[in-house]
Amino acid sequence: MGIDDREMAKKRKDRKKQQAEEDEKRMTLGQEILQMSIYLLIVLCVTFLLIHYVGQRTRVQGDSMRPTLHDGDNLIVDKLSYRFVEPQRFDIIVFPYEHREKTYYIKRIIGLPGERVRIDQEGTIYINGEVLQEDYGAEVMISPGRAVAEITLGKDEYFVLGDNRNNSSDSRDPSVGNIHRDRIIGKAWIRIWPLSDFGFLKHQ
Repeated sequence: MGIDDREMAKKRKDRKKQQAEEDEKRMTLGQEILQMSIYLLIVLCVTFLLIHYVGQRTRVQGDSMRPTLHDGDNLIVDKLSYRFVEPQRFDIIVFPYEHREKTYYIKRIIGLPGERVRIDQEGTIYINGEVLQEDYGAEVMISPGRAVAEITLGKDEYFVLGDNRNNSSDSRDPSVGNIHRDRIIGKAWIRIWPLSDFGFLKHQ
């Protein structure tokens, strides 16, 4: 084999090597794109499941839950727990306001299914004729609303109040009324904003 033949053979070998390297790079790039696509798909699926079945971000608007919650607070709502346990007294829940689209209320459960709820003119809450021992109200309640007459809750109904009871539209208002179990989206779980107040919310 002459010098020219050896050089040609070397060039062919180099070209094959370069081609193999390029093919390997393309394969590696394709694998990376495939892996990234699978990763993004998993992230989207997990996000979808979290938002629809586990948790949901919501923003507090207004002062009806002061001093517990403040206007502008950002919360994560636990949508999973109530699939396994029933809502408890003093839980802070989120539910849709029936008379306005894309409007959600956040209130505290006071009366449970089957109970009788009454509020007297001094703002004292009675459950089944007994004074409810609680101190969530920011101040003395001025108006008992529809609860001035005793309300008997159905087997799947809850009576809710805002903590800032003189500045809250809640179950005392006929437009809100008793909250049916299937209307409850979930329980306010954790405050994520402002960062200075970051933490889990206390219910009971």
